[in-house]
Amino acid sequence: VQLQASGGGLVQPGGSLRLSCAASGSIFGINSMGWYRQAPGKQRELVAGITSKGSTNYADSVKGRFAISRDNAKNTIYLQMNSLKPEDTAVYYCNADILGSSWRYFNYWGQGTLVTVSS
Repeated sequence: VQLQASGGGLVQPGGSLRLSCAASGSIFGINSMGWYRQAPGKQRELVAGITSKGSTNYADSVKGRFAISRDNAKNTIYLQMNSLKPEDTAVYYCNADILGSSWRYFNYWGQGTLVTVSS
């Protein structure tokens, strides 16, 4: 099982980016999925999460600007990021609880995608 994140890049303050994360491999179910980020010198923090039924939660710092969604048919989650600020600069990681061929849920991390917000 692998998580492949994409969509990061350089954007000016006030701009938008859309991150994607696709799960692949022997997958029999996916429970919660989410996006985390880690800025230089800081701890990794939860940005947004989404359950298998579509319930969402967000860090206070991104509420109203970011939106998480998922496509269960594609085993993919997205993070639409609007009104980006320099303090959103970080490596963004996707995370998921996945039911594999062992018939147990394991937690997986994607490789990270860098988002840089700068003029």
